[in-house]
Amino acid sequence: MTTEHSQPARAARRVDHLVLPVGALSVARQRLEALGFMVAADARHPFGTENCCVYFADGTYLEPLAIDQRETCEATALRGNVFTARDQAYRFRRGEDGFSAIAFATDDATGDHARFRAGGLSAGRMLRFSRAFAGADGQKARLSFRLAFAADLRAPDVFFLTCERIGSVTADRGALIRHANGVVGLREVAMCEPNPADFQYLLEAVVGTREVNAHSFGIELAAANANIAAYSPAGLKAWFGENAGGHGRGLRLRAVVFAVADLAATRRLFAERGIAFAEIAGRLVVAPAPGQGAAFAFEAA
Repeated sequence: MTTEHSQPARAARRVDHLVLPVGALSVARQRLEALGFMVAADARHPFGTENCCVYFADGTYLEPLAIDQRETCEATALRGNVFTARDQAYRFRRGEDGFSAIAFATDDATGDHARFRAGGLSAGRMLRFSRAFAGADGQKARLSFRLAFAADLRAPDVFFLTCERIGSVTADRGALIRHANGVVGLREVAMCEPNPADFQYLLEAVVGTREVNAHSFGIELAAANANIAAYSPAGLKAWFGENAGGHGRGLRLRAVVFAVADLAATRRLFAERGIAFAEIAGRLVVAPAPGQGAAFAFEAA
């Protein structure tokens, strides 16, 4: 059987966005704005979910995801919509606040789907949809996407997708990428698992690289624009101060590292706004909170 390992070498994929389930967009907006992020207007998906994204100058973004129409979400999941089905499963197991998925950019979601199927990693059928986008200046655009999904049954609380933008419409994000906390982009996405090497093949396939840095705290892979790390509980504690006790087996997404233009300015902002943080390995680390389902770390660009 053809597998990802027998495919010709491909360039590592670029992280496109991160999916963070939340109970309500209003709570996420309040928390993210307190942290100094500029948050886009609420937007709705045709399959019952909604988001309020945080865009960055490097082209990546956060997608806080809430339920808009529960009946629609449930109905589309029953019809095979992987996105809503995985979101429902995550909320059932992990609650309303968390970090469920990494989306990678692609120009060939159809090819990715075929590769995921050939490697035994497909999470289900592809998804194509459109949604409205409103820029900071009020200008509106209609964005269309094609998604391919990958997952591992041993890790029910995380999934991966590749996201292909369809058509030539480019949204002007303008002021939406200027953040009071100085964030200019993503630096690292961190997962946790007691034995990270058990998921090396999965991560190689979704990141699109076979170059793996293995060390005592876990494994790391270089996406085109960010580090993708799977740490042991000891590694998660060392780098983010997060206690992964009771984590159990299976990958879980736990932390995001942001690059900031001026770390001292970010520190002052947090102090002025009463945002609790720890300083670990030269980073400012903010623990998860309602509306912020992962640890957020900020380091100098």
